[in-house]
Amino acid sequence: MFGTGLLKGLGVTLKHALETFEDDRESVPDRYKGSLDLGNNRKVIQQPIDQEGLLTIQYPEEKRLLPERFRYIPMLIWDSEKQEDRCTACGICAKVCPPQCIWIVRDSDENGKPVTRCSEFYIDAAVCMSCSFCVEFCPFDAIKMNHDYELAVYDRYPQLVYDMEELTVPLEYYAALWPTQYEEEQARRKEEEEQKRKQEEEKAARAAARQAAAAQKAEAGAGAPKRSAAELQALAKERAAQRQAQAQGQTAEGGGDDDAAAAKRARMEDLKRRAQERARQRKLESGNGSS
Repeated sequence: MFGTGLLKGLGVTLKHALETFEDDRESVPDRYKGSLDLGNNRKVIQQPIDQEGLLTIQYPEEKRLLPERFRYIPMLIWDSEKQEDRCTACGICAKVCPPQCIWIVRDSDENGKPVTRCSEFYIDAAVCMSCSFCVEFCPFDAIKMNHDYELAVYDRYPQLVYDMEELTVPLEYYAALWPTQYEEEQARRKEEEEQKRKQEEEKAARAAARQAAAAQKAEAGAGAPKRSAAELQALAKERAAQRQAQAQGQTAEGGGDDDAAAAKRARMEDLKRRAQERARQRKLESGNGSS
């Protein structure tokens, strides 16, 4: 029948309107249950997924409680326990940023040598695409995503370019926004610190063992009798005499070899001379016979 779909849609709208009207008659409507009352009709509402009825939020007096994984622009972490910035100015976040909206200037000491801390850190919120690549690639957990989305201004530049002072938040603020992720990171950090402590203890034990072995060796050397200067000089002379005798023996052996070689050459010359004499004799005898 023509118009039945329209009637069904109007019926659904009427049903929601009646449910909402009935809910509004309650002292605390369903959409306000579990919400935070900030006074002056300002509330932070937690909307469950299975909530029924009209879910219009009267912003800005009423705001929705954001989920933990909501992200907007980055923030820098100030470690309250160590009283220092976690950022070491490594520049990884600026390199991986797709829109290139991060600028970092590394600090220097009094001698002009670069140090592992920032002197300047800027983020252009007008360009940031909230991808959180900087958070994923940061090796020091120094940059996280903030939940603050109320950043509207009349002038984009320079009011949307945030410096290090505006971006830095304490560690407790991050723990309140990201409780689950914060606990996971703290557990991982404790495990890494425990491994590092064990490695240092093993290293110290090895160093102590080497020192003990060196001390034992020194004690063993100290137990041996020490010689006087005269005894050392006599020992040196004795070793020099031994080396000189060895050199003379080698020279004598070399002379004997030379004499044997000379005798062998003399015999060879004698045999050669005799062979030449016999050859002349045979030649003379052959000449006389032919005449």
